Amino acid sequence: MRLTVNVPMRWGDMDAYGHINNVEVLRILEEARIHAFGPPAGTGLPGLEVELPIFSELPDGTQALVVEHRVKYLVPLNYRNVPARIEVWVSSVKGASITVAYAIFDPVTGLKCAIAETSIAFFHGGTGTVLRISAEKKAQLAPFLGEPNFR
Repeated sequence: MRLTVNVPMRWGDMDAYGHINNVEVLRILEEARIHAFGPPAGTGLPGLEVELPIFSELPDGTQALVVEHRVKYLVPLNYRNVPARIEVWVSSVKGASITVAYAIFDPVTGLKCAIAETSIAFFHGGTGTVLRISAEKKAQLAPFLGEPNFR
């Protein structure tokens, strides 16, 4: 199962060619991840409920840290004054990390512009240790587990 979120493109996200700059694509991925899975616990103020609160239901002192990003650009994502459509799912669950997968679509043409993955590890700041993913969290993620974008 994939979650679909809409992330606004900003005028300042454009490069000289009218495309969304590659650095801003990472911002769009971050926004999509937070819209789909919730903000990290203890940050921001309450907003809309998310379908799969992976990050907002972490134990105290736990941080969700980005380990790696992979992005493959398929066609340019041009600036539009409407939000980009992003599909988000989990492509891998390992002992102490998950991989979030994305597909970014042009909101007008429907073309798939990019595919991406972000690997995230869970870290306890107080002890300085990487945390294993619990059986409960793995069960929560199971319905959203899908094919990876990269093999």
